[in-house]
Amino acid sequence: MEYVSRVPRPPLDGLIDDLYYLEGAAPYARLVLPPAPTALLIVNLGAPFRVRAGADVETAGYADGCVVTMPTRAWEFGYPHRTRSVGVHFKPWGLAPFLPMPAAELCDRPVTVEQVWGRPAVAELRDRLAAAARPREMLTLLEEELMRRLCETTGLGLVRHTSSVIAAAGGAVAIGDLNLAAGVSSTHLAQRFKELIGVTPKRLARTYRFTATVFAIDPAGPIDWGELAGGAGYFDQAHFGHEFRAFTGLTPTRYVEVRQRFLREHPGHTLDGWPLLVD
Repeated sequence: MEYVSRVPRPPLDGLIDDLYYLEGAAPYARLVLPPAPTALLIVNLGAPFRVRAGADVETAGYADGCVVTMPTRAWEFGYPHRTRSVGVHFKPWGLAPFLPMPAAELCDRPVTVEQVWGRPAVAELRDRLAAAARPREMLTLLEEELMRRLCETTGLGLVRHTSSVIAAAGGAVAIGDLNLAAGVSSTHLAQRFKELIGVTPKRLARTYRFTATVFAIDPAGPIDWGELAGGAGYFDQAHFGHEFRAFTGLTPTRYVEVRQRFLREHPGHTLDGWPLLVD
């Protein structure tokens, strides 16, 4: 697969981790993405793909693309034989200035890009992207569209600052201390977080801590699970195992087996960092 990405210019860089272009054959027809502290926008330029936002919901097809606020559970992405898209990896708070509704309304409920920006605007954007000669040109067009749609958002400064503190600590923070530092009540802070991110500060911290812990795992080497759990601040190994299953649907040892298979069958693949093949 071809993957091209870059960080946008200010002020978008304070909202977005990267803009990306993806094209080619996926390593597997279905991949599972554990929850991560990020929101996602995909503008699809190829055949429709499918998303299942949790085991208890129906799989839905997306032709124009989709918008996903920060998830609280693993979700399944079904690729066509070949895929082609451009997209945005937002910081947890970064999608809010581009949404016409509170982020909480979309939590674990992906929607089409048309439902967010409207059919005529999305159709025009897809046409312009499809006519672009190179991936870099496509990313520039997408960046310009985002700049045009950027809106002032009440409470964004508070949520962005507090989220940045959580991120810098890898999720290992006391939520009560965040309320005091922000100078607002826990109720007010939680309400702002749900409006702009879709989850509470506590849930965001859990996700940052889990993600940092998982990325510390080297599936190719020996793993001391007790040491890993303790170093990440989990109460004990049983707590860590419960959290692992809640986020991925897998036990820690089964997760490593799945990651090892991915790396063995597709060494150095563009998508080898986070998605898991369907177990």
